[in-house]
Amino acid sequence: MRCALCDDTGWKPVDVDGVSRVVRCDCWRQQANERAIDTARIQKRYAHCELTNFEQHYDSLRDAFRKATRFVEQFPVVDRGLLLIGSHGVGKTHLAVAILKAVIRAKGARAYFYETGELLKLVRDTYASDTNEMDVLRPVLEADLLVLDDLGVDKTSEWVQEMLGHVVNIRYSERRPTVFTTNLIDSDDPLHPRSFLYRLGPRTRSRLFEMCDWVYMDAIDSREVGGPDATPDQIQRWQKNSPMSPRNIEKARAVLPGKAGGQLRARPRERGGSADLKWPGGRAGS
Repeated sequence: MRCALCDDTGWKPVDVDGVSRVVRCDCWRQQANERAIDTARIQKRYAHCELTNFEQHYDSLRDAFRKATRFVEQFPVVDRGLLLIGSHGVGKTHLAVAILKAVIRAKGARAYFYETGELLKLVRDTYASDTNEMDVLRPVLEADLLVLDDLGVDKTSEWVQEMLGHVVNIRYSERRPTVFTTNLIDSDDPLHPRSFLYRLGPRTRSRLFEMCDWVYMDAIDSREVGGPDATPDQIQRWQKNSPMSPRNIEKARAVLPGKAGGQLRARPRERGGSADLKWPGGRAGS
């Protein structure tokens, strides 16, 4: 259906102080924003994710939604990004993708979505080709908004910490907003295998603390329990049978002896540019 204002030319006539002019039509801006979403690297699995269909069955999810909508409203005049923290299936990626889409549509931002593991693989692949790693990293470092999904999912190494630290540090230094998702925990034990300190290192953790609001999302795993519209019976079966339900995690913790049990009992503390890359750990790390 052709646009009634511009007849699909992308320009609409307006009258300014008696002088006839043409300006960009709203349909052109909408089409440009949708093209930007198409090139934002959002995977098909998350194509449906919008703020309007984000499920808010728990207080922590309602709080996360409020912070997400406030972030979109204030963008790009935001002092801090968002670090969405929670276990699998609580809606972290859905909310992050919804934020990215909303910022593109409302503000015309250049924004990109990357899974952390995918980004690291793209950089590694440049070492066996004629491509420079900065060809991969430039849009990541320079985007108006970056969504970095599953931060800390990869096995840690000196190279992984240096690479992620570089991305975080550049965006921190250039004050470019970033939305991260993660299921890491903020344990005091630097050797806890799922802690920010162990996976990312103290310097990157410190940067994240300053550049982001840490948003905890506590809910059932909607993937495992049967979707966001799970019935009470489905939720009850999940609570009883799933090894990831809170009651079964507590049982597992209770039988672990000594230090290991203490590590698992640790609870997250709640708190409300480019350059050449030279890695001391070698080309792809160990």
